[in-house]
Amino acid sequence: MDHKLRIGDTSFHVRTAGQGSPLVLVHGFPLDHHMYDAVFEPLAEQHQVIAVDLRGFGESDGYREIVPMEMFADDVAAILDELDIAEQVTFAGLSMGGYIAWQMWQRHRDRLSRMILLDTRAIADDEVQARARRMAAEAVLSAGMSDVPVNMLPKLLSENTRHEKPEVAKALTEMILRQDPRGVAAAQRGMAQRPNVESWLPEINIPTLVISGEHDVISPPDEMKGFAAQIPGAQFVEIPAAGHMVPMENPEAMCEAVLPFCRDLE
Repeated sequence: MDHKLRIGDTSFHVRTAGQGSPLVLVHGFPLDHHMYDAVFEPLAEQHQVIAVDLRGFGESDGYREIVPMEMFADDVAAILDELDIAEQVTFAGLSMGGYIAWQMWQRHRDRLSRMILLDTRAIADDEVQARARRMAAEAVLSAGMSDVPVNMLPKLLSENTRHEKPEVAKALTEMILRQDPRGVAAAQRGMAQRPNVESWLPEINIPTLVISGEHDVISPPDEMKGFAAQIPGAQFVEIPAAGHMVPMENPEAMCEAVLPFCRDLE
């Protein structure tokens, strides 16, 4: 079911399906909830799945000059309130969605039963990376989204996916191109100022699953395995034949990791 939720001055688009314990899917940058299309129905066979379009992405509006990761987390909490979901949720976020997961833990930990961190990082941008994000924000505002897929796809998808699954590359390209430059720029600026959360990791006391694509060059498996080891009891799974976009590149393997993790804890 598709929902249009009016929260304050912002209209959020949310897709829900299924019954069972709630599982929130938060997309990466610069995408929308459709990046989870291949796993949505399989996960909804066992869970109430809630896939959101973040502020400024997909069919959600709420444009700002900058959207910190804290604001995205507060938005997700408000969406859960609007949907009358009082039960604690499993929060799954990929890349930027993982940065939002850290803020959910910091600001709304009473809402969380578990976390699933997909292809993401615990460290902050260094000054060179932060400057590049701010420049990229200016570029999309002045030139639009047309050049973004060319620059991003080699980093988002493994070489095998790009060559063997052209339909995935096509879907990802189309998803990027339909994003509003205002939302993209605001998120870039927000990511540029996100904190290093490594000091938080030993304090995380809810079940956590860390998933990395075998060929991820943005958040490499060794880096993700390293921060997973700092979270008490965290599980780490490396997904074969995938880069940064595990839910699109190897959805079957993602579900094979996620469903037992959620089921074992119920």
